[in-house]
Amino acid sequence: MDPPAAKRSRGCPAGPEERDAGAGAARGRGRPEALLDLSAKRVAESWAFEQVEERFSRVPEPVQKRIVFWSFPRSEREICMYSSLGYQPPEGEHDARVPFTRGLHLLQSGAVDRVLQVGFHLSGNIREPGGPGEPERLFHVSISFDRCKITSVSCGCDNRDLFYCAHVVALSLYRIRHARQVELRLPISETLSQMNRDQLQKFVQYLISAHHTEVLPTAQRLADEILLLGSEINLVHGAPDPTAGAGIEDANCWHLDEEQIQEQVKQLLSNGGYYGASQQLRSMFSKVREMLRMRDSNGARMLILMTEQFLQDPRLALWRQQGAGMTDKCRQLWDELGEAQTLVHGGHQESRCHHLYGPFGLCLDCSIVPLIVEKAATGPGVVAHACNPSTLGCGRERIRRLRLEQEASLSPRENGDSSPASPRASMSPHPRLPVLETAFPAGEPHSNPLDSIMSNRFPRWFILGHLETRQCELASAMLTAAKGDPKWLHAVLGSIQQNIHSPALLFKLAQDACKTATPASAPPDTTLLGIALELGLQVMRMTLNTMTWRRREMVRWLVGCATEIGPQALMNIMQNWYSLFTPVEAATIVAVTGTTHATLLRLQLDTARREELWACARTLALQCAMKDPQNCALPALTLCEKNHAAFEAAYQIVLDAAAGGLGHAHLFTVARYMEHRGLPLRAYKLATLALAQLSIAFNQDSHPAVNDVLWACSLSHSLGRHELSAIVPLIVRSIHCAPMLSDILRRWTLSAPGLGPLGARRAAKPLGADRAPLCQLLDAAVAAYITTSHSRLTHISPRHYGDFIEFLGKARETFLLAPDGHLQFAQFLENLKQTYKGKKKLMLLVRERFG
Repeated sequence: MDPPAAKRSRGCPAGPEERDAGAGAARGRGRPEALLDLSAKRVAESWAFEQVEERFSRVPEPVQKRIVFWSFPRSEREICMYSSLGYQPPEGEHDARVPFTRGLHLLQSGAVDRVLQVGFHLSGNIREPGGPGEPERLFHVSISFDRCKITSVSCGCDNRDLFYCAHVVALSLYRIRHARQVELRLPISETLSQMNRDQLQKFVQYLISAHHTEVLPTAQRLADEILLLGSEINLVHGAPDPTAGAGIEDANCWHLDEEQIQEQVKQLLSNGGYYGASQQLRSMFSKVREMLRMRDSNGARMLILMTEQFLQDPRLALWRQQGAGMTDKCRQLWDELGEAQTLVHGGHQESRCHHLYGPFGLCLDCSIVPLIVEKAATGPGVVAHACNPSTLGCGRERIRRLRLEQEASLSPRENGDSSPASPRASMSPHPRLPVLETAFPAGEPHSNPLDSIMSNRFPRWFILGHLETRQCELASAMLTAAKGDPKWLHAVLGSIQQNIHSPALLFKLAQDACKTATPASAPPDTTLLGIALELGLQVMRMTLNTMTWRRREMVRWLVGCATEIGPQALMNIMQNWYSLFTPVEAATIVAVTGTTHATLLRLQLDTARREELWACARTLALQCAMKDPQNCALPALTLCEKNHAAFEAAYQIVLDAAAGGLGHAHLFTVARYMEHRGLPLRAYKLATLALAQLSIAFNQDSHPAVNDVLWACSLSHSLGRHELSAIVPLIVRSIHCAPMLSDILRRWTLSAPGLGPLGARRAAKPLGADRAPLCQLLDAAVAAYITTSHSRLTHISPRHYGDFIEFLGKARETFLLAPDGHLQFAQFLENLKQTYKGKKKLMLLVRERFG
């Protein structure tokens, strides 16, 4: 049944199909919805999926599927709003050019097929008939969504318009009206987690093969980064999944092409003398009002984008220079802009667009900041005003009453007694900015219901993000204007630290200050450099526990800034690293960068001062190694190579960490480093410690540590019989994989121990497999083959018979290394034939191969 006409969005045609995914076949006539669906609906519209995963350690697959199912928009009203004009067509008519109308027609004509939903990503193909004599066209459409809102769209038609194209509309309506017919899969990461190693490799290779011309360079680059020890991609846990839904901190709003809105408004304003351009701009204002009525935060967002373009209209400066007034059409558009902003505020605002400077009275903060910046060079008085929290204090947790005091400086002076040199004379209270005053303290009465709506519905990031960017521009200009005046520089710094709370913007301010302080053709401003460093240190402290992706860039910059100031600043951050950096950052970036050849040349230090810096860096590295030996032991050893005492201390930290649970992979890495440094006995010691922690099961012949184990065995063999004898029990205790044991045994019997480049003692001839110390390894290999054979035969299927026969062939080769190996193998086969005589086909194959 169709919804009541009064509830449909204007211009949205209605059809006989169901309008809500909840009205599907699963809910029979008169039957109440399942509790699972009722709960999943509420969660899907209110919670980001990441929040669900964090709240509950395990979410059953059926629950995940219902949440994913209900996360797609369920109403056509918003689809219509984002794909149709802002005016109502005549009664009974639909504009065929409107994307919603065209998309509805494509849906009704059966043009939508191959629809697949993977997690929070919907895709499908739309077949559109061509014109006369033209072939049918196929468009692939992708839609991402979150909490019942479409968050991004992509279509092969490359539509460049304000609204969703007809193909996006068709796919969206199909998902809403025929939700039960859409194939549904969980996020792709869930599917990948169910695959074993072979399946994952096959999946990746098939994927690359199917799209090798597009993805091969990217695939190779990612593979190189993953294989590179210590690369950034290996420092991040997990991997991105575009189908896994939004994060907790991600904005939840409908997709809006901001760039296209700005471009279209700019183009329409440049064609302002034409009737069609004015009509389209009015249509956009109507769309803003429609969004506001729907309580959609994009209404205010779109209004800000339009306001910015209005304020950048080059005709404003031209009219001011010529002393001419606006044209009637332009004045009408400015009036519409004022009315739209008044609607956002919910109160009365007098239209000030009837004289040349009136438009600036309607501006958002983006109009006032450039003018404050422009006047920043006029003297300390303006700098003092800019430092006032009423100007810079927009980064508070709540925006209560933002007042800008620059109106008098923006309009012609009417009172000749006001002195232009006096900053107070040029400042007067500015009208409240409507879009910015939509957040109220708890308990404060709202004069208008719209105020409450905007306060609750508009996301905080939407208002604060826009303001903080302007704050950053203003603060940067203030620092530049105050250069050379330590008093005012510290005044600006204090206001910045009090009012700006975004690490990204503070870091940008620090970079700008450092650049301004170090001009190419003049001496550096040490006070401004110190302020840049202080801002950088503040950012380090703020982001220490958040680990943003820009941290590495920030740390490198901070070291460079400290280097510009001098060696003492560099040593200070090394000595206080624990409050600024993680151990990995301090050991791999701060200590290393601070002692590079380029840094030492830049500092121009004498021998004593250089050794002091090196000692500080080595102390830092050792402290990091003690705090995080897993990630910092190797960097500490590398940094301490040229100082015997420090190197010995770093080595001892590794030994102590091995006793405390340092993993075998890290121990093997440090062991290889020691061999590379020409310290084979230390490498051997670390390798034995790693083997003591290792356990490779009978079926793990592709274990990641296989190459490390073989390297350790080769090292012990090259050192001599004593080292080889000592490592054999460790191998037997740690390795239970028969092919690995037999491989090690063969390698050790090829040549005499101690004949390698590291060996100090030489044996007369190769060791026999049936004699000490290798006989213990031979017995272990034979026992492993017997155990593994019984284990494989317990659940073997006919398609694995051939592999098992090959496995027995390798087992026979190992058995025959013993003097009575032939007899042992014959007894082993006889035992298999008796125990598994029910597997007649397999036993027949055994007799054919081995007798």
